[in-house]
Amino acid sequence: MSQPKNVQTDSEPQELHHREASTGPAGESLNTRDMRRVLGSSLMGSIIEYYDFILYATAASLIFDKVFFSNLSPAVALFASFGTLAVGYVARPLGGIIFGHFGDRIGRKKMLVLSMLMMGGATVAIGLLPTTAAIGIAAPVILVTLRFIQGISVGGEWGGATLMALEHAPANKRGFAAAFANAGGPAGGLLATFVVSGVSAATGDQFLVWGWRIPFILSAVLILIGMLIRLKVAESPVFKALEAKAAERQKGRKAPLGQVLRRFPRVVIVTLVASLGFYTMQGILTTWGVSVAVAEGVDRSAVLNIKGVAAVFTVVVCFAAARMSDRFGRRAVLTVGGIAGILWAFPALQLMHNGTAWGFALAVIVGNGVIQGILAGPIGAYISEQFPAEVRYTGASLAYQGSSTLGAGFTPMIATALVAAGSGGYALVGAFWIAVLAVGLVAVRMSREGAELKQKQHA
Repeated sequence: MSQPKNVQTDSEPQELHHREASTGPAGESLNTRDMRRVLGSSLMGSIIEYYDFILYATAASLIFDKVFFSNLSPAVALFASFGTLAVGYVARPLGGIIFGHFGDRIGRKKMLVLSMLMMGGATVAIGLLPTTAAIGIAAPVILVTLRFIQGISVGGEWGGATLMALEHAPANKRGFAAAFANAGGPAGGLLATFVVSGVSAATGDQFLVWGWRIPFILSAVLILIGMLIRLKVAESPVFKALEAKAAERQKGRKAPLGQVLRRFPRVVIVTLVASLGFYTMQGILTTWGVSVAVAEGVDRSAVLNIKGVAAVFTVVVCFAAARMSDRFGRRAVLTVGGIAGILWAFPALQLMHNGTAWGFALAVIVGNGVIQGILAGPIGAYISEQFPAEVRYTGASLAYQGSSTLGAGFTPMIATALVAAGSGGYALVGAFWIAVLAVGLVAVRMSREGAELKQKQHA
């Protein structure tokens, strides 16, 4: 009999998936005290982590070029400021590997507590960091170091938060449960935008002097709240079941990263490519697109407010899409999102270039709010279900964080280069957008559906 087409052809992963099925939660409801605590922890933890991570992005575009690179020309200072921003994205896959290794070896919960403490410490330290005028070149050097720590931390957060929710949940509700971690991203970005906007209005002319530090120092309060919630959550039942074989796993087995690269290299590549469209759209719409809209004459405050509205749509649609993926399958929902993204490419680019707030709003709310929400909803469960529990933290983090680096980290620069190559037109950007999503659709169709795994487990 021929093998079915999928990305997992090794017989061992099926054994591991089957073993997990026998140790998963017995209940069929998410509406229990323990489950509400788990989902609240995943959501709140992700909100706090991404508040800190995206707060830096806002500061990099508005503040740091004037505070930490004031000795450079304005253009070079802004480039340097965005360079420090990129450091965080480069560090994310490394964070996924490091936290994934220990998360697969000693537990999901311990790594989530550590990632939150690291992120909070780095963010508060940025808020207290003396400027270049006070301590010279040491200031930007320390800033880059702290940004690197932020990247390591958020790289470990997503995998742990997703798996804690997914592995506590009943099998038929895992997509919805895993979406709580993904929804924390846009929610944290929304919180960061509103806090910076409010502090800026309250401090006025003093914002660049000392007011900008308040949102960073405020992270200490958020971290305290998050820790109180996270420490009360029990370890993943799937991991606890695997602990019974801990001695066997530790003896004679390679590290989780070695296992992933040896046994599942194709799974990593396929899931990375499948999720790349989500981050590519984000990079074009909410980073590169912002600069386009402002350059075309749209008011900067209006652009930020529109981004906030789009983030609300993303959260709502994310949960709806995740629930639909539990009913119809991850691949079906991701396919709908991918096709919609392809069809929206050129209309969105045209709207972003028409120089009106309503044009930018329509482009971003449909593209970022609705279509990205459709892709974000099932992506956490989709990626996680492709890996067996013993290496899931490492494998899922490596794929997801790799896509974040390539997508959100490099897409704005690629789009800028394509505009230059196209003599100021956006046709090449549209072609790039469509190509990434089309390849992602192929990857989704190549991969195995979570429902198919469940059927095989009960066959």
